[in-house]
Amino acid sequence: MTPTYAQLQQRFESVGLATRGGFHPTSTDALPDSTRTLILLGFTGTQHWPTFANSPEYSDGCANPLDRWSKRVIDTLAHELEGRAFYPSDGPPWWPFQRWARRALTLHVSPLGVLIDPAFGLWHSYRGALALPHEVALPALISWPSPCGSCESKPCLNTCPVDAVQPPPPELQPGADGLQPGKYEVDTCRSYVRTMQVCRAGCLARRACPVGAEHAYTPAQADFYMRAFAGGHPG
Repeated sequence: MTPTYAQLQQRFESVGLATRGGFHPTSTDALPDSTRTLILLGFTGTQHWPTFANSPEYSDGCANPLDRWSKRVIDTLAHELEGRAFYPSDGPPWWPFQRWARRALTLHVSPLGVLIDPAFGLWHSYRGALALPHEVALPALISWPSPCGSCESKPCLNTCPVDAVQPPPPELQPGADGLQPGKYEVDTCRSYVRTMQVCRAGCLARRACPVGAEHAYTPAQADFYMRAFAGGHPG
């Protein structure tokens, strides 16, 4: 019996994962021929973090705790649902999670390059995807305008203490989908995070965005991600 989308949501929530929409692939998606539905899984805001934080992977001191937890949990779901799991950490070649995400839900590209969600803003992430051999009826996509094009102050672009985020050139702003992402100096950002505590509570540029601000990561959650980014431990 094919599970409904609501039943899948309930099952995924029970193991600490948010259902991040889905779509019915075509032959151009390069997924297994048996795939009838691709469901994306991840975290939203702070609500799923405690499940991972209480897992053995989080505290065992070994490398890649979040990736290992994700694979253990999602591989179990894949076996249970007779599907196949895919992960953003697998590669190269890398699976196109950003493109998949925008087919599964109506998301817009923020000036930071991070996809922005109508409820959670910039505070969401993807832990994996499930390719299912069943055609699951999916909710209709809800259209909503990008908030970035009408945001006059653009705090996300002028908050970084080392100007690691640069706005796009004038000819690319604004577009129908809001601002196009500008230039991001990864090495500059990482070097600053390694030496300064101010960003350990979370990226200041991301925290400056007002959309979904109430879902910003807790200090412990943000510190985990930022230490992983800085090389303090792998995520």
